[in-house]
Amino acid sequence: MAVSNWNLDKSHSGINFSVRHMMITNVRGSFNEFSAEVSADPTDFTSANVTVTIDAASIDTKDEGRDGHLKSPDFFNVEQHPNFVFKSTGIKSKGGEDYELTGDLTIAGVTKSVVLNTEISGPAKDPWGNEKIGVIANGSINRSEFGVTWNAALETGGFLVSDTVKLHIELSFAKA
Repeated sequence: MAVSNWNLDKSHSGINFSVRHMMITNVRGSFNEFSAEVSADPTDFTSANVTVTIDAASIDTKDEGRDGHLKSPDFFNVEQHPNFVFKSTGIKSKGGEDYELTGDLTIAGVTKSVVLNTEISGPAKDPWGNEKIGVIANGSINRSEFGVTWNAALETGGFLVSDTVKLHIELSFAKA
């Protein structure tokens, strides 16, 4: 097959994260506004080009006060850096549907290379004849490497917010 463009099916997609809070529990959240551009040959995903753009202000942790703090200069500074951007730099097959997706991630104006363990399913035709692929990507980043360093020491030792942020991304695409 030839390289095709794939359109994001946002109603079947999500970008989620979790981060350890107070060293005892996890805060979970998502980003409600994002887009993705994919160019790929569905018979050889290792040649795919992927760009994901996330509206940083669309963060949702189910706590308006916390979301406001995350949007502030203490964390993402969304007024100066409204978007996070991921651009793929390489995809390696690990066999079957398993891949290692490497790319440059930009958060708050800082770009670092990240690696995501990725599953790519499909292509498959839906009941209306549309060709679809599904992508699940998991990994973690160190937020301080992106200059997102705000924290508070706890009386019992440790810090309020972990440096490690776990990512869980599920995206669905339809062939253009």
